Amino acid sequence: MKRALVRLGSCALVAAVTACASDGARPAAPHAGATTGAPGPNPVPMPVPSATACAPGAVCATPGPGPSTSAPSAASSTPPNPEPPKPEPPKAGKMPGGLSRGTGDALDQELFEADKAYAADDLKSAKQHFQKAKKLAPNDPAPEVGLLRVALAESGVATDYAAAPKDKKIIALEKRARALAQAHSNYGPLRVERGRLLLILGEADKAMAELEKGVELEPNDPESHSALGVALLATGKAEQSLTRFRKAVELDRDNPARLANLGTAHMMRGQVEEAIKAYERAVALAPTDARARGDLGTAYLAANKPDQALPHLEQAVKLAPERATFLSNLGYAQQQRGELDKAIATYKLALKKDDKLGSAWINLGTALAQKGQLDEAETAFKKAQAIDPSDPRVKANLEELAELRKKKKP
Repeated sequence: MKRALVRLGSCALVAAVTACASDGARPAAPHAGATTGAPGPNPVPMPVPSATACAPGAVCATPGPGPSTSAPSAASSTPPNPEPPKPEPPKAGKMPGGLSRGTGDALDQELFEADKAYAADDLKSAKQHFQKAKKLAPNDPAPEVGLLRVALAESGVATDYAAAPKDKKIIALEKRARALAQAHSNYGPLRVERGRLLLILGEADKAMAELEKGVELEPNDPESHSALGVALLATGKAEQSLTRFRKAVELDRDNPARLANLGTAHMMRGQVEEAIKAYERAVALAPTDARARGDLGTAYLAANKPDQALPHLEQAVKLAPERATFLSNLGYAQQQRGELDKAIATYKLALKKDDKLGSAWINLGTALAQKGQLDEAETAFKKAQAIDPSDPRVKANLEELAELRKKKKP
């Protein structure tokens, strides 16, 4: 495991909408915009990059049990991956983002071994080395921060923004970090670690104060810049967030999750082509990362390139068949390609896995309307309405459906 950095909850931070045409609720080309932007005329949701937490008024999938999807069709093959750049080797006695300082003394050797074990996902060994380091230097905050990192990894809680606002484990870890910060306020990694925990709890403003101090104290730590970028984006400062995400990538250029954050920030700014470039590099570095595949496929959809999106979305489903959002996104690509029967079947499979995924109900409704199945479409729209009665997209589609019925009357 590389350091479990905070990733953007893309569906919490990117709202992309499509317009319904008058001939059967036909989706038009999608475009990306900030969540605060007004939706287009008669909008229905298009797929957005995956995440575990959504902003008010949005609904995201949560992984859960359900039937597995079939393998991707033979008609579309997994896209070739460009050769990723070779990672730079860590300096002797110090790892990027690690807690060792490169001094070579007994304490630092334990910290270095702990950093290596943590990076290799050997949490048991990392914990043992951090505990040994703590015994050697009880007043040094570095071992304590290392133990916080291990505890977070062991918790199994997703490190997305606002992924666990009420999780007791994360609340307890943040309390530990806060107590440590009172005694070691000028230790940068500690301020960053507390900021990351606050982000997971969804407390962006508090996190920003910690992370700004963390960046000041640790200007060469990529996670300090990346986490601050998440806080900035969560508080509506998209342009400033791009600066931080670019710096994080500059400092840690072979980390696909940092590239994914950069891509999502570009999506928030409506810079779809720039997002595609970032996501493409993330996929090149991590071709078996379902999330990277899903994000790239979604960006291609936002660029109105469903043919290019399809193989990546199929691969995302193959890698993580339990994710309802991946299936819903795949259905949207199929719908954009005119494969309505496939799209309807895929939406229904997504909804078997998560029947609270409002965007899947709405997109199912538009596909059914395109097939002329207006009663079934109305049922789907009303399912979405029950999930979020305030969603203007549902009202717009029901109104569109009523107009279609009027036109069908003799």
